[in-house]
Amino acid sequence: MAGRDVHIPVMLDEAVEGLAVRENGRYLDGTFGRGGHATAILARLSAEGRLFLMDRDPTAIAVAETGLATDPRVSLRHDNFATMGEWPALAEGGLDGILLDLGVSSPQLDDASRGFSFMADAPLDMRMDTTRGISAADFLRDAEEAEIADVLWTFGEERFSRRIAKAIVERRATAPITRTGELVALVASCGVRREPGKNPATRTFQALRIRVNEELSSVERALDAALELLNPGGRLSVISFHSLEDRMVKQFIRSHEGRVQGSRRAPPKEAPPARLKPVGKAIFASDAEVAANPRSRSAVLRVAEKLA
Repeated sequence: MAGRDVHIPVMLDEAVEGLAVRENGRYLDGTFGRGGHATAILARLSAEGRLFLMDRDPTAIAVAETGLATDPRVSLRHDNFATMGEWPALAEGGLDGILLDLGVSSPQLDDASRGFSFMADAPLDMRMDTTRGISAADFLRDAEEAEIADVLWTFGEERFSRRIAKAIVERRATAPITRTGELVALVASCGVRREPGKNPATRTFQALRIRVNEELSSVERALDAALELLNPGGRLSVISFHSLEDRMVKQFIRSHEGRVQGSRRAPPKEAPPARLKPVGKAIFASDAEVAANPRSRSAVLRVAEKLA
């Protein structure tokens, strides 16, 4: 969820600048990760400011507990950012800014034991919150072939989704797929062709990760909750890493701009009240950042402001 590198949070300056931090304001970093963005926000707050931190990863929470959470201005909650609307402390005074850094984090990718990466053999887990939910291995063991194919196509845009799903079902009839290396080998055996330099299992791993962690539904719930929690003039700053996420964020902002939605052939409709306005255009990582942190290459930042 949080920035793609422990030492180089993705689009650090741009994301925090987008929040237009007020020194006495109330802010939420819904994807703490290792605290890069949160540290920058806290540095801009006075003694009266407040910073709320969330993350669904127990390891990230452990880092926060011995670090930023010791600051009296900071409150911490172990949970999915989709549940921000259920945190009473946020609703009591509202928020002046919310930052979300979507997707899987560098620490999660780099820890082979988590099962997110196809670069090393490890248990096929992929859960961001290891205390709850089903693993990728559990999903592949129990899901119907059609559901597996649908997940690979919908969340990974995998052109060979049906072929891979069929191979998975045939393989598990003999032995369950429990390790990342086994899944990588199976996908490769299906004759999957990828762009030069990309592992054939790239899209399969992305799709399974999104399904296991219910990432897109979490983003949808979080955006709805954020709109209600933000005070007038408050900012929403969201970093996305693939087109499915970015499309959701873009459409969400557009749907609350007060535009008339619908076809030109239909009777004209009254525009709904405007609740958000975009702040500038989509921002992409600079060439210098991509050179320093290649994982920022696909990052897209969108910022919106809550209207009165």
